[in-house]
Amino acid sequence: MKSEETISHEGIVTKITNDELEIKILAQSACAACHAKSACGMGEQAEKILTVPRPKDKEFTISQKVNVRMAIGQGNKAAVLAYLIPIILLLAVLFICLGLGVNEGLSALLSIVALIPYYIILYLKRDKLKKQFLYIIE
Repeated sequence: MKSEETISHEGIVTKITNDELEIKILAQSACAACHAKSACGMGEQAEKILTVPRPKDKEFTISQKVNVRMAIGQGNKAAVLAYLIPIILLLAVLFICLGLGVNEGLSALLSIVALIPYYIILYLKRDKLKKQFLYIIE
């Protein structure tokens, strides 16, 4: 991956298991001006914990500083799954309910309830989704 095709953040290893690393990433002031901030989601929060597969060819220690990189395309896919699909689903159910003459309060409630199956499906597919997102740890 070329550096211009990736999103990169500095982080600190907080937990190590046989298969995974937990890395705490702190959003830096540069995030505010980053063109990819909407894709990675770091612009909205100051701290984020990532759980990533542990590379077998490298040794890590608690409190070690590392760089975590991800392809911009993968960040965009994550943004679609986390933000775009739910808002489309929410608005579609809302407008369908309103079009059928359901009162506004109940329409709003039904549109929120419609998100529950979507997030249950995402939760059930979490292991498959984890395999689709490749993090490179340096």
